[in-house]
Amino acid sequence: MLALMDALAAINAFMDSGGPILKWIAILTFVMWTLIFERVWYFKGSLKGDVQSVLDTWEARKERKSWGAHQVRYALVSRISEKINSNMDMIATMVALCPLLGLLGTVTGMIEVFNILAVTGGGDAKSMASGVSQATIPTMAGMVAALSGVFANTFLTQTAANEAQLLADHLTMDH
Repeated sequence: MLALMDALAAINAFMDSGGPILKWIAILTFVMWTLIFERVWYFKGSLKGDVQSVLDTWEARKERKSWGAHQVRYALVSRISEKINSNMDMIATMVALCPLLGLLGTVTGMIEVFNILAVTGGGDAKSMASGVSQATIPTMAGMVAALSGVFANTFLTQTAANEAQLLADHLTMDH
């Protein structure tokens, strides 16, 4: 229990050293990874049932060569593609926001440094170091969050495209 308390204190000290922007980066990263895990969960679980339902609907059709059948097939693929691509744009947006928030942390930290320079004339090294810390920690945190999100988003985008194409390939127009 004491080790947990020490770990929480260390995390709290780290979050405080990065200024208020670091908390926003942490929240954004948490939400981004929640959406990423939701997509992985969907691809590994619910997608199979959705695809099977579409395949059953398609296989139940007696006629599959007419213009109307093509439109039904297109609608079935579109509905599943919409489910497959759900939250993908939001994830990509959050990936793009992470480094921007990091840069905002850099700006606010450097403003703090310049403010200390203006007030003390450069005589307060400890306060200046705190400002530099507030400038660099959010930048690094934003970049780390963005990089991890880029890899996850690339994987999810490729998986989504493959699953949509696989479904379209399974809906044959043979009857």
